[in-house]
Amino acid sequence: MKADNSHSTPKSEDGKGFNPSNHPTPMEKLLKSLTGTIVNHLRVTLTVAAATAVLIAAVVIVARLTINDSHAEMENASKVTLSPTQITSIEDIGEWEFLSIADEELVDTVSHGFFGDDRLVRIYYGTLRLGVNMHEVHSGWLTMDKDTVVATLPPIKLLDNDFIDEARTKSFYEEGDWNQADREAMYQKAYNQMYSRCMTPDNIKSAEENAKLQLSNILHSMGFEHVRVDVGIK
Repeated sequence: MKADNSHSTPKSEDGKGFNPSNHPTPMEKLLKSLTGTIVNHLRVTLTVAAATAVLIAAVVIVARLTINDSHAEMENASKVTLSPTQITSIEDIGEWEFLSIADEELVDTVSHGFFGDDRLVRIYYGTLRLGVNMHEVHSGWLTMDKDTVVATLPPIKLLDNDFIDEARTKSFYEEGDWNQADREAMYQKAYNQMYSRCMTPDNIKSAEENAKLQLSNILHSMGFEHVRVDVGIK
């Protein structure tokens, strides 16, 4: 009996000859599995990235809207306005003194008589108060110009015309007889001297500067940041 040394070719189920390329090796199977996993992972990553990008964009838009709304609210809150109560509270100050000047004047007079001259020397003391009367401000003296409070005060004036303290007036030298009319004339002379000495442009200017400073401080304390005070404009 002759041995059959030929080898039969394996058949596939469909009857065709066995082809190794139709059956991947274990390594190829592993690579294919890894490739599928990586592709799926990339798809998931891209999906998550896209969703994240959309979420970030939405957050940015909401943040911007929130910031704009907050900024608008802050601007509206910063716009302070004048109330009638605030205006009245300042007007109720009435006479507002911005400069006080103490003065003394030496006044003498001589009366020539048949038997000789009579002489009277007196010292007068007085205090001149410079300021404004807030009851005399014009309508609309305190207004808003955009974000600035504008205050317009009347001119500086002498608040009290009876500024000589007669209780402190004393005679420095007196010789002869003097009647009430003589003393009144000396009083008027002392009055005029005090007024001329104290109601000077420099003193009025100082009172104006004090008025601007004091009223500005009051308005700042009420919450107004920008303030302008004018004095002497009717």
